[in-house]
Amino acid sequence: MDKWFTIDQIDEGTYIISEYRHWEETHCYLLNGSSRSLLIDTGLGICNIYDEVMKLTNKPVTAVATHIHWDHIGGHQYFPDFYAHVGELDWLNGKFPLSMETIREMVIDRCDLPNNFNVYDYELFQGMPTKIVADHDVIDIGGRQIEVLHTPGHSPGHLCFWEKDKGYLFTGDLVYKDILFAYYPSTDPEAYLASLKKISALPVKKVFPAHHSLDIQPEILIRMRKAFEELKENGKLCHGSGTFNYGDWGVWL
Repeated sequence: MDKWFTIDQIDEGTYIISEYRHWEETHCYLLNGSSRSLLIDTGLGICNIYDEVMKLTNKPVTAVATHIHWDHIGGHQYFPDFYAHVGELDWLNGKFPLSMETIREMVIDRCDLPNNFNVYDYELFQGMPTKIVADHDVIDIGGRQIEVLHTPGHSPGHLCFWEKDKGYLFTGDLVYKDILFAYYPSTDPEAYLASLKKISALPVKKVFPAHHSLDIQPEILIRMRKAFEELKENGKLCHGSGTFNYGDWGVWL
């Protein structure tokens, strides 16, 4: 059987760990510094991402999630040193707004599962972070500084990660090529626009999304911001407005 994870290398110390056998095509990012490594998201949790990470670094690993959704914290159980935003601590402590039955249905939805995977053993990660991070905090991993950007909209505590020296922006579920989700109760379309304004002002050289195509250019940040601004001008930047398509991306409000 083909391997669950696909590894791509961005540069000498930066890797993409992808899960293409689920329809969401989730991407996690390993950033290696001189003193430690930072793992941005830990994926679906269907297979053990720790084993893959250990092939790519010999440093201590800190995990940080773009947000506390099941498909981004699935491997957190393997990384006891992890950071989170205060806006989603409740989701790590029994108050995630979806039932386990619903989550398990999403895990197996359009997924080429490994033969030994039992979805009834799948659990939503719960725990307390070793550190609460806030907007503009800097994570220093030794020779690399990663700025935390609070970018709510898709979720209340959503984070993007900005490595200014390289021009890398890790966008989580705020920006990717496909239908962006901003329709369920924990989303906030107005906050989404504010977050797009925030990141589109940065001198980004490369965009690294949490899902789908990796062929994504910084200009999409401007296009998304302008589309959200137009939706607001037309009174449609609110829940229940519908789905709006813009070619290589869209948004469900």
